[in-house]
Amino acid sequence: LKPFKLFRLLRRTMASALVDLLGPKLAGRDGEVDTSSLDGKTIGLYFSAHWCPPCRGFTPKLAEWYQKDLQSKGLEVVFVSSDRDEDAFKEYFAEMPWLALPYADRSRKEQLSKKFKVQGIPSFVLLKSSGEVITLDGRSAVSEDPTGANFPWLPEPFSLGDSFVGKDGDVPAASIAGKVKLLYFSAHWCPPCRGFTPQLAKAYATWKEKGMNVEVIFVSGDKDQSSFDEYYGEMPWIAVPFEDKRCKQWNKQFEVSGIPTVVILDTDNSVINKDGRGTIAGDFEGKTFPWHPPLIGDLENPSGIQDAPAIVALMETQTEQEQEQALSELKVLAERYRAEEKKTGETKYVFFAAKTSGSTSGKVRQMTKQQSLPPAKHEHSLAVADGGRGWGCDGCSKSGDECKGRNRCTEGCDFDLCDDCLAESGKAMPSLPVKVVLLDLASQGFYEMSGDLTTNGVEDFLGEFEGGKLVKQEF
Repeated sequence: LKPFKLFRLLRRTMASALVDLLGPKLAGRDGEVDTSSLDGKTIGLYFSAHWCPPCRGFTPKLAEWYQKDLQSKGLEVVFVSSDRDEDAFKEYFAEMPWLALPYADRSRKEQLSKKFKVQGIPSFVLLKSSGEVITLDGRSAVSEDPTGANFPWLPEPFSLGDSFVGKDGDVPAASIAGKVKLLYFSAHWCPPCRGFTPQLAKAYATWKEKGMNVEVIFVSGDKDQSSFDEYYGEMPWIAVPFEDKRCKQWNKQFEVSGIPTVVILDTDNSVINKDGRGTIAGDFEGKTFPWHPPLIGDLENPSGIQDAPAIVALMETQTEQEQEQALSELKVLAERYRAEEKKTGETKYVFFAAKTSGSTSGKVRQMTKQQSLPPAKHEHSLAVADGGRGWGCDGCSKSGDECKGRNRCTEGCDFDLCDDCLAESGKAMPSLPVKVVLLDLASQGFYEMSGDLTTNGVEDFLGEFEGGKLVKQEF
């Protein structure tokens, strides 16, 4: 193709992507607007609602920034309403100087919320005109730069920087360039962090003894230098200096929403796992190094289960041979969707299996109205421990203040059972078939598959889900 023809083709492709995403028409202040007219612009999807006080506080600010600077620089905002009825939508939209997804298109609104993992409002998602995500946290981007000096707020390429703090002085970044890297986002003031750090330090020593090609980098969320110094004193690895700009940059780049968080990077700094804490906690010995996310995750370690609709196979009562047969059927689809994810960068489904009866599988059984099971016997002995708050039973998932008695692992596992679950643990399991459910956490519901777990059966089940032929049940 000649250059100008290629350019036209690319523009048509981008416009088509927006139409596929938002539909052919959008609501404007003076009537309908063709979605294709947004071609070449940066799009801000504004998830908001009139009933939401934080939204009503943010909307006039965004409108001011949009009209004063951002619209002229190429930003177009599309309001995606969570209002409870069309009258509320119209009243709220009348205050806005931009476009909106038609209120009647509720199914598309739900699809957009799922696609961009909108958990709360106001939420502002920034997209290129191709539909590619710039950032899911556009609210912070525009709030920190309301005049658009850094518009369109493209993420900076990841860089290790020049050096780190080490136990014996500065450590050149070049010295770890060819290693797998664990970015450890943590802080001294965070109780779960202080519980996880000694476990990670013990594992780190094991990895070094084995000669594993890995390094941990502490990325601090501490509030002052003295807290950083005290906390880092407990750690055997390197750290980003306190208040170094990389701390803030990396939190944004990897969308860190809570701590402790472990982001695992490959030797070329590509992301292996953005939610690596659970994976590491399940393999402190490093048997599955470099800890690529499993095709089918362990439900008792459900990292990433909120990232997309989750296909969950409950098979706690099956023999090991029966479990392996069922997993082989599910693996075919898991491999197919993982390959798609590598091509598109989007996770369509995640897959999990419950092979033993535990706290998470018990909770899922409760949420999806399945028969409950006695908790499996813990691998180590348990001893009576002080109760109080700040703990939960790994059998029934109740909080400590709801439980009678606390029995804690004597070998250092973060595992507790209340007295009732301890009495039930290890009892004979009933004979139950494998049950497949689809958890749609974004919409607070689930779908139940009938029949045996086979590749074709699950494929048909997902086809019916995508076609809107299944009835959603509420948790």
